[in-house]
Amino acid sequence: MVLGPERFTERAQESLNNSQLILSRYRHNQWDCEHILMALIEQEKGVPAEILNELGVNINVFHSRLHSMLENSDKTGGLSNQVYETPRLNELFARADAEAKRLNDEFIGAEHLLVALTQEDTGEASEVLEEFGISTEMVYQALQKVRGGHRITDQRSESRYGSLERFATDLTVLAEDGKLDPIVGRDAEISRVMQTLIRRTKNNPVLIGGAGVGKTAIAEGLAQRIVSEDVPDDLTGKKVLSLDMGSLVAGSKFRGEFEERLKAVMDEVKQSSGQIILFIDEIHTVVGAGAAEGSVDASNMMKPALARGELQCLGATTEDEYRRYIESDAALERRFQPVLVEEPDLPTSVEMLKALRPKYEAHHRLEILDQALEAAALLSQRYISGRLLPDKAVDLIDEAASKIRIDSQLHPTTLREKESRLRQLEIEETAASERSDFEKLAELKTRRLKMLQEFEEERLALSELRGSAENTVDEEDIASLIASWTGIPVSRLLENEADRLVNMEDRLHERVVGQESAVKAVSDAIRRARAGLNDPNRPIGSFIFLGPTGVGKTELAKALAWYLFDDDENMVRIDMSEYMESHSVSRLIGAPPGYVGFEEGGQLTEAVRRRPFRVILFDEIEKAHPDVFNLFLQLLEDGRLTDSRGTTVDFRNTVVIMTSNLGTGVVEPETLGFIRDSKDKDSGAKLRESIEQALKKSFRPEFLNRIDDIVVFDSIERNQLLRIVDIMAEDIKERMFNKGVQLEFSDEVREWIADEGYDAEYGARPLRRAIQRKIENPLSTMLLQGDFGEGSHVKIVLNQGELDFVKQ
Repeated sequence: MVLGPERFTERAQESLNNSQLILSRYRHNQWDCEHILMALIEQEKGVPAEILNELGVNINVFHSRLHSMLENSDKTGGLSNQVYETPRLNELFARADAEAKRLNDEFIGAEHLLVALTQEDTGEASEVLEEFGISTEMVYQALQKVRGGHRITDQRSESRYGSLERFATDLTVLAEDGKLDPIVGRDAEISRVMQTLIRRTKNNPVLIGGAGVGKTAIAEGLAQRIVSEDVPDDLTGKKVLSLDMGSLVAGSKFRGEFEERLKAVMDEVKQSSGQIILFIDEIHTVVGAGAAEGSVDASNMMKPALARGELQCLGATTEDEYRRYIESDAALERRFQPVLVEEPDLPTSVEMLKALRPKYEAHHRLEILDQALEAAALLSQRYISGRLLPDKAVDLIDEAASKIRIDSQLHPTTLREKESRLRQLEIEETAASERSDFEKLAELKTRRLKMLQEFEEERLALSELRGSAENTVDEEDIASLIASWTGIPVSRLLENEADRLVNMEDRLHERVVGQESAVKAVSDAIRRARAGLNDPNRPIGSFIFLGPTGVGKTELAKALAWYLFDDDENMVRIDMSEYMESHSVSRLIGAPPGYVGFEEGGQLTEAVRRRPFRVILFDEIEKAHPDVFNLFLQLLEDGRLTDSRGTTVDFRNTVVIMTSNLGTGVVEPETLGFIRDSKDKDSGAKLRESIEQALKKSFRPEFLNRIDDIVVFDSIERNQLLRIVDIMAEDIKERMFNKGVQLEFSDEVREWIADEGYDAEYGARPLRRAIQRKIENPLSTMLLQGDFGEGSHVKIVLNQGELDFVKQ
């Protein structure tokens, strides 16, 4: 070869090396123009292949024709183990060199070799090119489109051709083809983006919002507006190109390669004379992208072009990442104009889902009802935390439709089992036939034919049933999916809420005995919230439960969690005796930066952030340090708390309950937990007054003023004590029933347990200990000894002041 490899670009050198491999593939030893042509068109994403595509040539057909010619060609001669260059090949290189100089290129590229090949007068390569109508003039015209205004100034120049086409997606083309989802409810944000884009300076908007609110959709909405010409004149005809930073970085092995790619992209945008808007999703990734020791990152390369207005950019990122990566670089931040994207409200989310519905119906080939869309928006907002609308509602619709589609196509378990058994019988028949066991073979064949008939009948019946039934997604499907994600029963999700709320007191009284005023106060707060009449910026309700120990303060909080979420453990319970020092407040919202435990978050804020629909119980608040209550002021007034990491946690869907025993110590011990006679009401009034006075002395007015209701629990009366015994007895009966034993209590036993468990100082709590000691312990021993078998009926009776367990 007359010219050295240093005269060729890297891609041209790659083609020359591959052409020698092609030479050995066809067992040739004369290196000729046809091998060069084959290498040029086999090069992935090479300029010659792009030129042929531009000319409308089918590369596969062209390759097949050339392959056929080379197979039938006899390019051998001389010694079989030695490769010879033909004179035609050297002439080809000379013409390619001349073409490079004519185009003012400093190196010979693959495109120069292709032009030189079209200038061939004879030979198989010339014949194939002529057959496909490829002339020198046509190649020149296509080359101008592929290369644009680029010159080859170094050996890697070819990698920069068509950089936008390689590393970006044209959203306006996708909008023209109808491949983008419709955008609803984002007119204000799109208008703000357009306002920023037509500014004279700082005309680079950046969309800032939580993950899943629809930032990328706004960029797609802008592209759709441009295509439909629903934009100002300054934006008409512009293109929105989405830059893939991952592709830009991927494969950049050598130093400076990433910078070359990015510079090529920026150059193409500059050459468009302002007709290209570059959309960079996750724009914070440009900070540090491609940076190595001693080199600049992508953001620093873009700053000058952004400042001069040569590069117009639309970015999207989250608040945390904008603050961490972009705000920290003041020079970069000043070149962008933030556009905040908030989570849409429920009605807007439903409209968004309705706009997307045709796409999902077409994909899943089923119908999605309006009720399903409304349920998806409402239930996802209520029960799925840590994610935002409309993204989580769209996921619900998509997965529910996917589940129905799978269920409609798969055989039920019974059919699959029969199908598996049929295959097993066929294997057994084959084995019996090989053994010449004809009696067994006949038996197996009869069984198989009978089962096959049953299988076909069931399959046909199932097909008819599926054919007559329309596949639809309704609210039950959405509720079922939510239940599988959150563990909340479907019946609770779909239960008529109005009926539940009207009878709320009755449901709570199933767990809480007496305490009418406390139950009513809590029920009223929940009803206000569900009817939409409460302050939307505060928690659903905030209460201080006051009263002596053992009267049901904690039990009412548990009952509320059970009523709202079907699980009395579904609440955040914080023992305030653990917060007796001023520094312990950091445990609630997380340790400050630099301290141990900073990454773990706060005990309170993390629990509510993950599951925002919860009951929060602060037990025995009088034991906490006074500084802790400063934190509650923001929670109770604004319904939010900001943790140590700067994350704002929403408390607007929580019920905040605080319990305290303040003021009970000044009342006579015999009246602390019980009023033995319902006539003794003076003690109750005295108790209430002393409690309220003690509360005002212990807590500041600004804290008490933010509480919705201060509920003083009444002392427990004798008839209420018996009702508590009944509730505990029912619990024991249920546990014994699960073991196959029916348990019965006599009335005199109920009275006896009430007397045994009565304690003026400790309220109703000793009842549980009395039942454990007098009933559960003996029953456990008898069960382990085998005294009661399954199906036994045991009655507990009182005999001379002691309990007897009589087997009926």
